[in-house]
Amino acid sequence: MKIIRHWQGVTPGDRGASIAMGNFDGVHLGHRSVIDTAATHGPLGVLTFEPHPREFFVPDAPPFRLMNAEARANRLAKIGVERLYELPFGAAMAGLSPEDFAREVLAEGLGVAHVTVGRDFCFGKGRKGQAADLEQLGRALGFGVTVAPLLRAGGKEISSTAIRNALSEGRPRDAAAMLGHLHRIEGAVLHGAKRGRDLGFPTANMSVAGLHLPRLGVYAVKVDVLSGPQAGSYGGAASLGVRPMFGENAPNLETFLFDFRGDLYGHHLSVALVDYLRPELKFDGLEALVAQMNADCARAREILAD
Repeated sequence: MKIIRHWQGVTPGDRGASIAMGNFDGVHLGHRSVIDTAATHGPLGVLTFEPHPREFFVPDAPPFRLMNAEARANRLAKIGVERLYELPFGAAMAGLSPEDFAREVLAEGLGVAHVTVGRDFCFGKGRKGQAADLEQLGRALGFGVTVAPLLRAGGKEISSTAIRNALSEGRPRDAAAMLGHLHRIEGAVLHGAKRGRDLGFPTANMSVAGLHLPRLGVYAVKVDVLSGPQAGSYGGAASLGVRPMFGENAPNLETFLFDFRGDLYGHHLSVALVDYLRPELKFDGLEALVAQMNADCARAREILAD
């Protein structure tokens, strides 16, 4: 998949795409419906924004994203998107009227052939443009527009909000049912305090900064090592939290990969939450902690074997 990060200076080969347009946080089944519809109209592209517009308008809001940009790009590539137009969202983009956005970005900049959006899509300064306005502008500017209906499951619309709620409540399987895939946290492996190594459980530490936090605790996980000589898929157990045993408060993700030997520092992982095992606990001593870690790993192996 090719990533284009500005609407100016787009090469002729990257024009003429049929794009699905939106934020696509989580790339859930509702998003897939929009993307699949776009794919019926020509070479498939996705247009999204980085940072997420909500991060620009409300920078002090609590973290809400289900995916960082890396995870979103990886998921879109897996489902067959040929071009990702990941456009910068800042004051210049936010200040464009719906008409200017359609003309300068979509028609003149990207030269799109067709645009597909969800029924609730809004665009332009002050979110004044709606899907019906885009249809009218497309006719005037020479590109087609399809408005996809919102997808429902169990009588309810599939939404990023519903997925966040499921994750907050420790229900990763319910989140996966709406996503159409396991919820993943992706990023580079960072150096930590290396306590796990001393306890016989070396862990890969990853930042969760800027992401919506699932319920803190221990999970059975599937892990894809995305780079390095040990690239491949592994089972594991992961702790998402603030490490109350050691009095630390900044949340992170610490993952123990089963049957793994090697150095992961600096390499990228994709950690999929399969099942919630238990909340974070503070133990009376290291012996009790290690006993619980052994029990967690045994339970995670059972779950993953099923």
